[in-house]
Amino acid sequence: MQLYNTLSAKEREALIEQAGKERLTISFYQYAHIGNPQILRDHLFINWDKMEVLGRIYVAHEGVNAQLSVPAENFEVFKAHLDSISFLENVRLNIAIEQHDKSFLKLKVKVRRKIVADGLDDGTFDVTDKGIHVNAEKFNELIEASDTVLVDMRNHYESEIGHFKNAITPDVDTFRDSLDIIEKDLSEHKENKNLVMYCTGGIRCEKASAYYKHKGFKNVYQLEGGIIEYARQVEQKKLENKFLGKNFVFDHRRGERITEHVIAQCHQCGAPCDTHVNCANEACHLLFIQCGDCAKKMDNCCSVACREIVALPYEVQKKMRKGITISNKIFKKGRSEVLKFKKGPGAVTEK
Repeated sequence: MQLYNTLSAKEREALIEQAGKERLTISFYQYAHIGNPQILRDHLFINWDKMEVLGRIYVAHEGVNAQLSVPAENFEVFKAHLDSISFLENVRLNIAIEQHDKSFLKLKVKVRRKIVADGLDDGTFDVTDKGIHVNAEKFNELIEASDTVLVDMRNHYESEIGHFKNAITPDVDTFRDSLDIIEKDLSEHKENKNLVMYCTGGIRCEKASAYYKHKGFKNVYQLEGGIIEYARQVEQKKLENKFLGKNFVFDHRRGERITEHVIAQCHQCGAPCDTHVNCANEACHLLFIQCGDCAKKMDNCCSVACREIVALPYEVQKKMRKGITISNKIFKKGRSEVLKFKKGPGAVTEK
């Protein structure tokens, strides 16, 4: 029985082009108590592979976290399958604002220790004692109040291209890095301020809100469905859009535009730009922001050294990177001194 991918990304891309089918990019998460994550993992792979689902799905004892795409014609079958799993019945599905048929090119369902790497000992607090979920309308009201502190629970490369007006944006590489920094920097506001949080789709706020309540914050709120659902509600209800720029997403699109504001800059020349790319050198793959002019000048590379490597014959490049392991290859989040206009690590900042 097939329980893994048999096609390369290029082969899958060709099949998607040949099929000519519209695909929907979807994300969802659900915390639950799962006794045997491996059994659920195999069950999801077997069924979703038949539906031509592609994506990145994590299964753990604490629940499921999924980012995926499915042919639009198979959506109802996919939804019916979710509803057949007790803890996933009627789970909220965040459908992308901007669709792209090639947002994912493989189906990867992995068993992990946690569905979000947070570095927390969940045994020390009640993860179900979460903050108050608010919709876009209530969120807009809260963040305009003088007794509210608005915090972006995402990483530096996400908030750099888009964030809510006046949000505190921790300059961190990972979610786990932000938790203690925020708790320390906002400690004086635990009782006299509303702590309002947001993230891409809501999953990080789900855990963080329980953690901050455990740490003594009295009034904790989180944006229901994250930026993705906020943008949808703003459009449907004709509300004021208080988000600026792009929403970073963890697929081949790397971002979906929420407003026309361009708040970031090319990391190589400083020109206004909010397009994330990965360095063309496969031994590097640094994630950074690059404008069209620099892409041409640098052959889609982050540095002169990488450009020189890319200019070599492909077989030579393969020999050079033999034995080199690249962690988190697609979304490598490392800092690099070669990026002149890249903001360096620092404390919590407000924008």
